[in-house]
Amino acid sequence: MRIGPHAIEPKVILAPMAGVTDKPFRQLCKHLGAGLAMSEMTTADPRFWHTAKSLRRMDHAGEPDPVGVQIAGTDPATLAAAARHNVAHGAQIVDINMGCPAKKVCNAWAGSALMRDEALVARILEAVVAAVAVPVTLKIRTGWDATHRNAPTIARIAQESGIAALAVHGRSREQHYTGVAEYDTIAAIKAEVRIPVIANGDIDSPHKAALVLRHTGADAVMVGRAAQGRPWIFREIAHYLASGELLPPPTLAQVRDILLAHLHDLHAFYGEEAGVRIARKHLGWYAKDRPENAAFRAVVNRADSAQAQLRLTRDYFDALVAGVPPALPAAA
Repeated sequence: MRIGPHAIEPKVILAPMAGVTDKPFRQLCKHLGAGLAMSEMTTADPRFWHTAKSLRRMDHAGEPDPVGVQIAGTDPATLAAAARHNVAHGAQIVDINMGCPAKKVCNAWAGSALMRDEALVARILEAVVAAVAVPVTLKIRTGWDATHRNAPTIARIAQESGIAALAVHGRSREQHYTGVAEYDTIAAIKAEVRIPVIANGDIDSPHKAALVLRHTGADAVMVGRAAQGRPWIFREIAHYLASGELLPPPTLAQVRDILLAHLHDLHAFYGEEAGVRIARKHLGWYAKDRPENAAFRAVVNRADSAQAQLRLTRDYFDALVAGVPPALPAAA
């Protein structure tokens, strides 16, 4: 699969997720097998481009190619300017968000709310494609609700507008993340358009990735929530798609080392105070399948220094590796 000049290999992609797919997580997922890792959503509003949050989201120094950045907004000219701005800061692929179901985004007529205005969709896509020399991609849902599944129409508009690839989440905006994703709409889109189509929604295992690719004919799969606490899912899917064989799950020692490296990167990227705070959700995701998860989170969430957070996490996993119950002492 290619997006413009970029070969996406393996054909498994990290979905853009606000508050999750920051630079440390993108780099981790790429290291663990993702063929492409999209940035968390960045605003098209130039008033916020120079805030600490936006500057951090636009930091791509040292990030493996290709660098994909997602932008969100409602005005064609503003989105075109945002695309140019992000390309100037290292973006090699610009993705337009028309898939986010969050109320605060949709209330501003951004994200998946844009799918209700097909003429505006066309104006946005044409403006952004014309604004930059890098490939522009689009992420959508199946439609606004169950009775308005207009994703095939949007897909045709995208192709006519010069969009280089299309990612489709198999839910309507109304569903948010409830229920189950459906893939028939994605299959219908793939049958109609020539551009690459990426299937997204409930892809949480190598078997599911292979099933979705067979059912839809899509060119790649996109993994979102299933990568939280389990970033090695990318190499598991890639290996299964290439060989038909399942990789063994990572050992507890491997999970410990992956997590400790991730914590170090978060502390370095955000600074100690913010890094420790942001790391807590990742720690919870990594430990969520362990029976002592609640006790672990209660202790680690009290750690207020990078040193304490690293020590408590290392001690917890060292105990699991040794086959003894984690002591989970009071945080220092």
